[in-house]
Amino acid sequence: MHLHILATGGTIDKIYFDALSEFSIGDPAAERLLTQVNPNLTWEVTSLLRKDSLELTDADRELIKKTVNESEAKHLVITHGTDTMTDTAKQLKSIEGKTIVITGAMQPALCRETDAEFNLGGAVALAQALPHGVYIFMNGRIYDPDKVTKNRAAKQFQDA
Repeated sequence: MHLHILATGGTIDKIYFDALSEFSIGDPAAERLLTQVNPNLTWEVTSLLRKDSLELTDADRELIKKTVNESEAKHLVITHGTDTMTDTAKQLKSIEGKTIVITGAMQPALCRETDAEFNLGGAVALAQALPHGVYIFMNGRIYDPDKVTKNRAAKQFQDA
């Protein structure tokens, strides 16, 4: 089984330098997290974008779609900022013959208390198990991109 992970930025990849700095997008967290757990599958990480999802443009989403279409992998995970992952998911729904799971984190992967490891692990497993289609995995649940919303106050995704 081969898994292709596309990193687009977002909170999961954010890093912090010092008290005078703000968070910025660093190297893909997925690379480090997967190396640590040594999964029994082949995988590759492509750092496609390094943007907060609020900064993603239609051209960025087209690049994501083109990259997914051109990937030889049938199982893909996209790490993405949480604010607009549903927009990207909806744009990918026309892709056939691939299982695409989009995930992210509410706290950067480098933080001690983060959901990044849980969400990435779930997405990796689901990309292998779900039928072809596009899914969002956040907060321990699988969501249809057309039926989910981010609840900022609750800090979680919920049925729309």
